[in-house]
Amino acid sequence: MRRDGVPLRRTAAVIAGSALVLAAAACGDDPAPGTPRAATAEEPVLVFASSADPAILDPAFHSDGESSRVTSQIFETLVITEPGGTGVAPGLAESWKVSEDADTYTFTLRPGVRFHDGEPLTAAAVCANFERWYNFTGLAQSDSVSYYWVTVFRGFAKNESGTLRKSLYGGCAAPDDRTVELRLTEPSAAVLSALTLSSFGIASPRALKAYRADEVAGTADSPRFTGTFGTRHPIGTGPFRFARWIRGDRLELVRNDDYWGEKAKLSKIVFRPIEKAADRARALLAGSVHAFDYADPADLEALKRAGAQVLERASFNMGYLGFSQKTEIMRNRRIRQAIAHAIDRDRIVGTRYGPGAKVAQAFMPDSMWGHSEDFAGYGHDVAEARRLVAESGVSEPTLEFCYPSGVSRAYMVDPEGNFRLMKADLEAAGFTVRPRTLPWSPGYLDAARAGDCPLYLLGWNSDFGDPDNFLGTFFQSFSNQWSFRNEKIFEVLDRAEKEPEQAVREKLYRRANALLADFVPGVPYAQSPSFSAAARNVTGWTPSPVLPSDSFARVALR
Repeated sequence: MRRDGVPLRRTAAVIAGSALVLAAAACGDDPAPGTPRAATAEEPVLVFASSADPAILDPAFHSDGESSRVTSQIFETLVITEPGGTGVAPGLAESWKVSEDADTYTFTLRPGVRFHDGEPLTAAAVCANFERWYNFTGLAQSDSVSYYWVTVFRGFAKNESGTLRKSLYGGCAAPDDRTVELRLTEPSAAVLSALTLSSFGIASPRALKAYRADEVAGTADSPRFTGTFGTRHPIGTGPFRFARWIRGDRLELVRNDDYWGEKAKLSKIVFRPIEKAADRARALLAGSVHAFDYADPADLEALKRAGAQVLERASFNMGYLGFSQKTEIMRNRRIRQAIAHAIDRDRIVGTRYGPGAKVAQAFMPDSMWGHSEDFAGYGHDVAEARRLVAESGVSEPTLEFCYPSGVSRAYMVDPEGNFRLMKADLEAAGFTVRPRTLPWSPGYLDAARAGDCPLYLLGWNSDFGDPDNFLGTFFQSFSNQWSFRNEKIFEVLDRAEKEPEQAVREKLYRRANALLADFVPGVPYAQSPSFSAAARNVTGWTPSPVLPSDSFARVALR
């Protein structure tokens, strides 16, 4: 499941030199490095440096981390990821039961919850959200729009594409105001964890209709959301409410004083887009922001010396070199194997990544159950790569290699640096490489998802703690991004999702890892902890291994 964002180009000089217009900002002496003056104790305002603007604030229509970070404060899901871990905890549902055959999930809603527009949260409102997602039509069914619904629930009431499958969603019933019965068309052991995704945030049905949430124009490769729900009126039940959004400058949330639970400690959160990790670090040290994610490992010591807090997130990600078999050369297995042997993964991780990083040997991190190291068989071997190229029958093989600009991720801190090392490796093995760089979004992500990049750099920060979130997301069925059909891989991953016994599921995922290493749809090459930074006066921020699901409700400024 994808983590991406919309890049904004903004330099540190601009950020540091601009005045942050914050309500009730404190006056006084200049703060020490790493301690911004942002607000009084009465009106605490957190300024968070995001890596980009969100793509959209309708959770059903986003698949990027920066959108998820913001919508997680506005909307809530039936269940959540436990703070600091990967397990499932109560959210809008205070409890739940799973049928013996794992095809019916019954949730009991918390009492007294209201949406930001004053409408009550009822079981009927929850079912209205599921029915909305299930009944998407037209562009709303495309992978670039409703990615997570397709990934988890596979299809719609009336599928309009041959790549979609029969939906896992079998219906939603509301026997009373607080009871939700979610029925599946077949068993799924992974769906409960998947419901922690911010994309399944419950929205006000009245607001969805009033602000034309389902209006999507443009094309599947470049969708445009013409309704205003996802840009000016996102209405959920969360601890913060939407205030305003000036693209390229700021997005502001304010405390929801009618929240059903403990009220947020902050009066406001201001998200400021700063594209580069180094620029975010400079903004923190200059006192312009309080916190940011995706810190460059090269900046960590300087941040610590200046008195800032450095927070490490456990490694729950994986960076990979992907192959699109939409192009003829990538359908040649010998070519795919040659690329795998050509890439010096140890050198890339050793020179481009920070503390705790390691070479990935599967399309999942080694902390995930079901992991196996089948890709260890693709050691760096130029002679073997050249032999495989010769056996492929492709003379003078040429590869179009896409890499993104305007993005930094734990699994890919420096995309251009990774590309340059891989390009040199491929050329040493006899390939001609044609570079193609595109802005992260829109542009790069759309091209990669459409399968229009024969060779491309991407990665994955886990959305929830189940192997299905890695292998199932990527390879359980046909997707344009990978553009292959391998029924043996599809079948094993289908069985793994349906199987209720974890020990059996673990064996199935190990089998899938072996099949993937043999088929070589791409090359996993790095897994790395990610680092966040905060000013010394920030408290209550608990970074989650699952990015970016952090709640800011408990964050305070001392």
